[in-house]
Amino acid sequence: MTASRSTEDLALVQKFLAGDQRAFHDLMSAHEDRVFSICLRIMRNREHALDATQETFVKVFRRADRFTGESAFSTWLYRVTVNTCYDQLRKLKRRHADPLPETNDPADPTVDDQLTAVELRPDLHAALETLPDEFRAAVVLSDLEGLPLADVAEILGVPVGTVKSRVFRGRRLMAAELRNRISPDERQRDEHA
Repeated sequence: MTASRSTEDLALVQKFLAGDQRAFHDLMSAHEDRVFSICLRIMRNREHALDATQETFVKVFRRADRFTGESAFSTWLYRVTVNTCYDQLRKLKRRHADPLPETNDPADPTVDDQLTAVELRPDLHAALETLPDEFRAAVVLSDLEGLPLADVAEILGVPVGTVKSRVFRGRRLMAAELRNRISPDERQRDEHA
């Protein structure tokens, strides 16, 4: 987040708290894509992610007065987002709902070869799904959303060292999972290359 975005967010929160409903809409518009992205990666299901995104903004609407300004609004918002996802995951586990496959995701724009991006995405998504919730949240926020470790620590409410550990362990578990998806012949070629 840039300093100007943080300043603008703070001004919008203050306007909203003063009764300007349009200010909340502007806040939501500025952050809805990233909130949805975090929800999608944590929830692993588009419909559940949409529900979590909506619930996040309902909570923010109702609790905006609890934002103290000690951190950036985005940090506070992403913490609400992660906590909302955790709450919904707990509810879903009680219902034993199976997620529908996500097959219409766009290619990863960070990969130069779009064909490779489309082929790789399901494997990465599946490996991310195998991570325990606390590792998945740390990897999503750090690696996929590109947030600094200090921000991730503040969002998750844990020390930076814990975030580093969770990201490291999450990456290691994903690497092992992705390695298991390679055929034995390819694995042997990679080891001898």
